[in-house]
Amino acid sequence: MSNDFKLNAQARDLQGKGASRRLRRLENKVPAIVYGGKKKPANITIAHNELIKQLENEAFYSHIIELDIDGKAENVILKDLQRHPSKALVMHADFLRVSKTKKLKTTVPLHFINEDSCKAVKLQGCTVAHSMTELEITCLPANLPEYIEVDFAEAEAGSVIHISDLKLPKGVESVALSHGSDHDLTVAVVNKPKGSAADEEEGGEEEAAE
Repeated sequence: MSNDFKLNAQARDLQGKGASRRLRRLENKVPAIVYGGKKKPANITIAHNELIKQLENEAFYSHIIELDIDGKAENVILKDLQRHPSKALVMHADFLRVSKTKKLKTTVPLHFINEDSCKAVKLQGCTVAHSMTELEITCLPANLPEYIEVDFAEAEAGSVIHISDLKLPKGVESVALSHGSDHDLTVAVVNKPKGSAADEEEGGEEEAAE
């Protein structure tokens, strides 16, 4: 995946809560840190307005970012973001250096498609419950997807979608599944409407069994 996002940053020497507050209040800048790789962690600042503008794009959270620190570019991904609890302010950001030749571990959002138009929801009155909204993956930076689709086109009443049911892009692996099939977590469930004929049939079978 090519670098679609660029951010300008400046190295910062002053650290501590007091210095960070002054940066945010007086200079409208966000304190941040870059770490990982063979280099030491580096403290930086980013213009708040520039960062906020990039954060409006969902793809920014899962793309490789070209971070220009005083004229020197580094490839990074956004690993953590601290926001103000009540104001539209970013308090701090963490960036992880990435190498084109080494796999990285990160999370990408799940996009649920054909949910409202599938037969189970549209005609049978089922509802969909999401158990996950993002998936932890490993891949090379070039294979990093913007998101992963969860397709309900063929979903039926009572269907349970697991991680193993997802179509992951080439070169992308699920971290959970790498630990074995017992980590094949539920992504979403298509719940039957209460009092449906299917529920009544199941209830009758259970009573007969008893």
